[in-house]
Amino acid sequence: MKKNLPTFVASTALFISLLLTSAGLLAMELRISTLLPDGTSEVRALRQASEQLSAETDGRVSLRLFPGGVMGDDLAVERRIRAGQVHGALVQTGALASSFQDVQILNVPFIIESYEEVDHLRDVFEDDMAQGLRDQGLHTFGFIDGGFAYVMSKQPMRSVEDLRQARVWLPANDDFSIQVARSFGVSPTTLNISEVLTSLQTGVVDTIMAPPTAALTLQWFSRVDYVTDMPLIYTFATLYIHDRYMSRLSAEDQEVVNRVLGETTRRIDDNARQNNRAAFDALLNQGLEKVELSDDERAAVRDKADEAHTALIREGQFSREWHDRLIEALEDFRQNSR
Repeated sequence: MKKNLPTFVASTALFISLLLTSAGLLAMELRISTLLPDGTSEVRALRQASEQLSAETDGRVSLRLFPGGVMGDDLAVERRIRAGQVHGALVQTGALASSFQDVQILNVPFIIESYEEVDHLRDVFEDDMAQGLRDQGLHTFGFIDGGFAYVMSKQPMRSVEDLRQARVWLPANDDFSIQVARSFGVSPTTLNISEVLTSLQTGVVDTIMAPPTAALTLQWFSRVDYVTDMPLIYTFATLYIHDRYMSRLSAEDQEVVNRVLGETTRRIDDNARQNNRAAFDALLNQGLEKVELSDDERAAVRDKADEAHTALIREGQFSREWHDRLIEALEDFRQNSR
């Protein structure tokens, strides 16, 4: 019996493709999305990593970057990953909370006060966070410092009541931040990051909550006049690739990807930490005026923060178990640091 030639050719091609893939001989371009603009140090570092990956795998593995949010917001990227259009992303960890809620534990508001506390808490939690993501099929290469977020505004924010009267921006689809705002009686305007600068210019919003590095990089600082000197939350990010795409690489190539992207993530983290430490002063050098809160207002903020923690646990933003671990680790560190 004669074989159907097109069917035979297609089957043979598929068989050869599977053999080559299992042998790690087919080239694979790992597509990575990020909201960070092109030209930032993070994107440049990933481009360098792509060159290194290609060199060390004889061209079998490289990265293709989609910076500046061209693949859409975090929810859009998640859909594209499921569809196979994107393989991974460099994102704020909150973007992965739908997969593993406790990855947001270091975002607990108004509790972490210094980078020394940050370093201790990252030592305590990072391995468990990585494992939690891994259990959900997300292969992370480490975590990246995002700095502390502060209130920046066109009018000075000296109290919770001032904040309630302001037109506050928060990122769209950020249930965590929206829940915190509601605990303080704030009704925010939610917008995509690409809309913030224009909205500050037109007066749609007059107050933002962001790390100073983001305000500098995205030029938001040019449309506000004050920064309130009290950290809101600690922010951090991660670089990850979904396991379904990592698993297509040979064991040898996976080892190279793990090493190169792990080293790249650590360099990005170190550089980000240096920049974040200097960024608050950089805002002041750009002409923003620092607003100091009174002791009474700081106490009022912390009282509201306790309510926010309870609401975040109730809404499933992180677990009671991990929250209690955080409080215990922080208290132990502070006691031993005296």
